[in-house]
Amino acid sequence: MAPSTLSQSIPEEATAWHTIDAEKALVLLESDRANGLATSQIEARVEQYGTNELVEAGGRSAFTIFVDQFKNIMLVMLIAVAIISASLDIHQGMTDGQFVFPKDAVAIFAVVLLNGILGYVQESGAEKALAALKTMATSKVRLLRNGTLSEVDSKDLVPGDVIQLEAGVKVPADGRILEEANLQVREAALTGEAQAAEKQADVLLPEDVPLGDRLNLVFSGTEVVQGRATVLVTGIGMQTELGKIASALQSVESEPTPLQKRMTQLGNTLVTGSLILVALVIIGGSIYDVKLFGQLVEVSLSMAVAVVPEGLPAVITVTLALGTQRMVKRNALIRKLPAVETLGSVTTICSDKTGTLTQNKMVVQAVRTATHTLRVDGDGYSPEGRFFEPNATTESMQPSEELRSLLTACVLCNDAVLQKENGDWVILGDPTEGALLTVAAKADLRKDDLDYRFPRVAEIPFSSERKRMSAIVQEAQEGVASAYPFKMYSKGSPELTLERCTHIQTGTQSVPLTPELRQQILADNNHLASQGLRVLGFAQKDLSEIPDDKARDEAERSLTWLGLVGMLDAPRPEVRVAVAKCRDAGIRPVMITGDHQLTAQAIAQDLGIADVGDECVTGQQLQHMSQAELENAVGRVGVYARVSPEHKLRIVQALQRKGQVVAMTGDGVNDAPALKQADIGVAMGITGTDVSKEASDMVLLDDNFSTIVAAVEEGRVVYTNIRRFIRYILGSNIGEVITIAAAPILGLGGVPLSPLQILWMNLVTDGLPALALAVEPGRAVVMQQPPKDPSESIFARGLGLYMIRIGIVLAIISIALMAWAYDFTNNNTADGLSPDRWKTMVFTTLCLAQMGHAIAIRSSSKLTIQLNPFSNPYLLASVVLTSLLQLLLIYVQPLRSFFGTHYLSMTELGVCIGASALVFVWVELEKLFIRWRLAKKAG
Repeated sequence: MAPSTLSQSIPEEATAWHTIDAEKALVLLESDRANGLATSQIEARVEQYGTNELVEAGGRSAFTIFVDQFKNIMLVMLIAVAIISASLDIHQGMTDGQFVFPKDAVAIFAVVLLNGILGYVQESGAEKALAALKTMATSKVRLLRNGTLSEVDSKDLVPGDVIQLEAGVKVPADGRILEEANLQVREAALTGEAQAAEKQADVLLPEDVPLGDRLNLVFSGTEVVQGRATVLVTGIGMQTELGKIASALQSVESEPTPLQKRMTQLGNTLVTGSLILVALVIIGGSIYDVKLFGQLVEVSLSMAVAVVPEGLPAVITVTLALGTQRMVKRNALIRKLPAVETLGSVTTICSDKTGTLTQNKMVVQAVRTATHTLRVDGDGYSPEGRFFEPNATTESMQPSEELRSLLTACVLCNDAVLQKENGDWVILGDPTEGALLTVAAKADLRKDDLDYRFPRVAEIPFSSERKRMSAIVQEAQEGVASAYPFKMYSKGSPELTLERCTHIQTGTQSVPLTPELRQQILADNNHLASQGLRVLGFAQKDLSEIPDDKARDEAERSLTWLGLVGMLDAPRPEVRVAVAKCRDAGIRPVMITGDHQLTAQAIAQDLGIADVGDECVTGQQLQHMSQAELENAVGRVGVYARVSPEHKLRIVQALQRKGQVVAMTGDGVNDAPALKQADIGVAMGITGTDVSKEASDMVLLDDNFSTIVAAVEEGRVVYTNIRRFIRYILGSNIGEVITIAAAPILGLGGVPLSPLQILWMNLVTDGLPALALAVEPGRAVVMQQPPKDPSESIFARGLGLYMIRIGIVLAIISIALMAWAYDFTNNNTADGLSPDRWKTMVFTTLCLAQMGHAIAIRSSSKLTIQLNPFSNPYLLASVVLTSLLQLLLIYVQPLRSFFGTHYLSMTELGVCIGASALVFVWVELEKLFIRWRLAKKAG
């Protein structure tokens, strides 16, 4: 059905509904407050707007992801080799008149399939962030249609529907509040604000007011915690604020990680080099003697298999998986395997303040009475601590009467409870009030004792207008006559509380509050606030009777000022060390918080994230910055305050455009796009929403900044080990390729290594020790070096040269042995010994040489004798196991037949062991040479 003429007047473009009064909103959406929409309007709008659901953009199917794994250039080359090998075996069988099982081709296809499955498992972890967003929608909603109150599925809502909300209900769509009664909505997941928003139907707001301050609107996915309301639906599905987040999530394109880019570069280099070498061998050999073409094809197939490190993907996958296990032990849960290595390349960590850099526990830092300025020490909610004069280093005094009166007010004007659970002190109630109970307990003023002695008889609740609350307690004992049997304690905004005071307590006396004293108190308040403290003012008053509701305002006059209390969400003690560790490691920590600018700067300076005088950008300033201006600022700004979650995405993008590898923390729904955009999205395990966790690469199980730094350290160890076993594996491959290519050049009959034997070397002989090298313990210096450039080549910092050098050394040793063994075995064929034993000697020497290489490569600077051999017991075990397996291939008949090896005498085996040991000797001599050269430069 086509939309009606009236429906076409509904605004198509985004409307700033918070700037429009309720009646005008009804007119714009052609709805009716009392009757809702008519059936004809509903049908037209369903066709025009669709259903109230989040729409998922089409992604790759599981089958497509699996097929894409075989587009890897190294796997493509192996598939081609397998096909050619199978064709040659079939041709030979037809020529000989008997079936020849293509075992080389089958083995190669099996390796290709294994690598494809490993790649699929890594990549098929589909993003579930959108699914988590969908769960935030409610299933049923009450609404008015055709003048009747009914209940429908939330997906059937359309713009213009008039819905009813009550406490405990999830908001099903964005809407303009028509009327409300004490409506409070928890919007933390959407805006980052922990406190429920108090909504007002009649207020009109400026267009640029932040999302969290749009008091006349409700948003899909939020929760009503108190009151009720009638709401006009203004946006559904992808047009809601939740839908915008879903769109942003789906628009963020996943970039390849540094490791993935390096592996692509490695594959391209190896395949290109292999094809060039194969072409040279075939063309050069054919020119020399065209009859050698068949043999040259066999040589080329072996070379092609030799150049591809078939075991590398499996080794890398296992290495990353082992890295995730170590990180879980350090409270970092890795959701995506490649993130393990990416952590090692992080150059900037953007962190929330509350709960991550701080304890998420308010702690009183300073107390100011009429005659004393004191600082307070202690940790968290533990009631242990001391009071000091500002410049004192030891406990200055027992609590004075002024201080006891102030701390008594902290306890009696308080609704929280401080108690011990499982050995830890915890707060039931508001964290601010918990901090007040804790500081009073440090002076041995306990709530249960004071509540018993001075029972509360009435209170004047906090209101946003007064910014103050008061508690009235019974002070006189029963049976004791007193003109003032009651006392009122007040706490709240220092400025507004001070306005109600006429006296100040000095010692045990109450003296008039002079203008000079009043100015001094305001100056003290400003000084504490400038240090980033949240400051409360306290006062008291003797009462002859309990005031009724009408007399409450008058009762809160002529108060006696008691003092100021300044508190802070205290930094985690371990974070200072972690920040210093970041600095040493060349990583820049950045604080991004929704808190006040002064508070953010004070915490940042305390932790070492920023210095005094460093620039701080607020969300309002950021809002007016162009992307170019922001990109210029991100290099120097270390603190962002009053920032809303949607600003995080811009900050991440600006840092990435400046070449930074960014880790970004977040816990709200609105953080999800920034988490997905970041190179490492870090979600909070305790306070984080499901949406933020699903969009992240890593989840902090303890919400602690130090855990991020620990994960970065593990990531660096993993990357170092990956480089170590790439050096190990590819050095061997280069040696194999050169050795195979040398056989026809030397005029030796046949290929020294079959594709099956090469697969054995690449998967088992190289693979097992490589896995052991993957768990090599990290060195202490790993966090004393700058991050590695994410764009650096996998061959950078001497790795490529080392591989070529070791490959040539291994090839020279193998070729020399091959030339000697060819003559030796052909001249010693007594007792039925095969003249092709030289091939098995070459095979065995190459395999055993890698064992010595694995032991020597553990360190690039220390000699093997200087290393603790048991610091990596897995390497010793893998060397022994691999050597035994190699011997089984020589001396067990079924294995010897399958792999095409030959029996070796003890003399021949001894020659192989002696020749293979030369690789270990060479690597150790290189270390001595490097030491000598460095010492010479230093001298």
